[in-house]
Amino acid sequence: MFDYPMIPEVIPLGAILFNFLFILIAIPIEAYILNRRLKFDKRTSSYYAIAINLFSNAIGWSIFFILEPFLAVQLKSELISYIFFHRFISSNIQTIIILTAFIIFFSTFFIKVLLLRVLLLSLSDFKKIEPVNINRRRNSRQDNRLKIQNTNLVTAVLIANALSYSAISIILFLIPRQV
Repeated sequence: MFDYPMIPEVIPLGAILFNFLFILIAIPIEAYILNRRLKFDKRTSSYYAIAINLFSNAIGWSIFFILEPFLAVQLKSELISYIFFHRFISSNIQTIIILTAFIIFFSTFFIKVLLLRVLLLSLSDFKKIEPVNINRRRNSRQDNRLKIQNTNLVTAVLIANALSYSAISIILFLIPRQV
């Protein structure tokens, strides 16, 4: 009568818990960097760090589940072996891992910058529109200030993303390998 969705027989609980651990590590590190570099208060920097990490994580998993059916059979078996058994089948997969890590790092950085910009724009109060006859010197100073703020935002997110990825990589290297 009713068709229930198929419940998977094997759930990668280790991968889910590690992902949760990585988010718990990344959020305080990135909140601290946003607090120090962008001069947000602690509550605001924590809010932005939580929001950009959760949204970028959801976007990343969505992209993974969209791209996974198109992977080669050998890469799928390597991926399954790593997720469930924490080891790789073949030893010549390092190049693909390094390339994938760079792609994931920079795509996550790009997504986090876009998300932070969207959050800043959506949560900020719009200033009153100034009259048209403002002198040119004042406009050029404002333009320079906006460029500096934009550069600070990108730099802060890059530093925060790099530090959180470094901490996660250190934890991954500390996990004992099964032989």
